[in-house]
Amino acid sequence: MRLTTRSRYGTRLVLDIALNQDKGWVNTTDIARRQKISQKYIEKLITGLRRSGLLESKRGPFGGHKLARSASEITVGDVVRALEEKVMITHCAEGEPICGECSLAGECVTQFVWIEAGNVLMQTLDGYCLSDLIRRQG
Repeated sequence: MRLTTRSRYGTRLVLDIALNQDKGWVNTTDIARRQKISQKYIEKLITGLRRSGLLESKRGPFGGHKLARSASEITVGDVVRALEEKVMITHCAEGEPICGECSLAGECVTQFVWIEAGNVLMQTLDGYCLSDLIRRQG
């Protein structure tokens, strides 16, 4: 699986909020400057993160964004699931017994490998919470 910029930038975005929310609501202009990501793209990511319950937002001149849960309760896997349309590594690993994507659909003996690999990837991402990343940053 190749994670898109949504997952990579989204993880940086929620980490930035986690690191800076102790000073109050974190605005997108400051995040964009610190992370070198366009403000428009950040706003798009925030929509998905808010919809999934990872962020809270407040409008107005003193508004911005905060984590909806503590940094120890939000995993990298949560961020990926919130921002990626699909998190499995192949079409045939998305849970359907017959994917219909390849010439051996329904007969492929390797399908279980792709399902297991996707599960291991998500278990790894779920094994890191934002507080772990904060500690690593020093």
